[in-house]
Amino acid sequence: MTVQLWWFVQSTLFSCSPQFMYGWRRWLLRLFGAKIGEGVLVRPSVKVTYPWKVTIGNHAWIGDDAVLYSLGEIEIGDNAVVSQRSYLCAASHDYTQPDFPIYDKKICIGAQAWLATDVFVAPGVTIGVGAVVGARSSVFHDLPPMMVCVGSPAKPIKSRTNGEACAS
Repeated sequence: MTVQLWWFVQSTLFSCSPQFMYGWRRWLLRLFGAKIGEGVLVRPSVKVTYPWKVTIGNHAWIGDDAVLYSLGEIEIGDNAVVSQRSYLCAASHDYTQPDFPIYDKKICIGAQAWLATDVFVAPGVTIGVGAVVGARSSVFHDLPPMMVCVGSPAKPIKSRTNGEACAS
């Protein structure tokens, strides 16, 4: 019953709210069990499967049409950015079994990390503090902190130049 109620609320009160009503969307997510920090910006077109499995740190941003497929836990750190059309997929199917049972694995996005537009993050992945993941990258394995990573599969290509970004 809770799942259907959330899906109704998400498709009406959440998604039809004006852009500027970030506080309203934070309140709705918290009402359904999400742990949402201060100053979080979640756009109205964001889709969250199960808010009670989502934690978003202070001042993080979730962009337009991003999907938090939270059959498993998703944790997004302080000041992290999940850009438009990104897909965080915390569950999949076990292809080695004839009935393809579903399984979930927690996704962690480190503080001050940035997922550029249209990034896919697979179940069980941790993206390090301050990492930058380039547009349209697919992340199937953990990425180290303070690195710029691109590709499919995403791989580190260089150090992030702003070393002060994660000093705190």
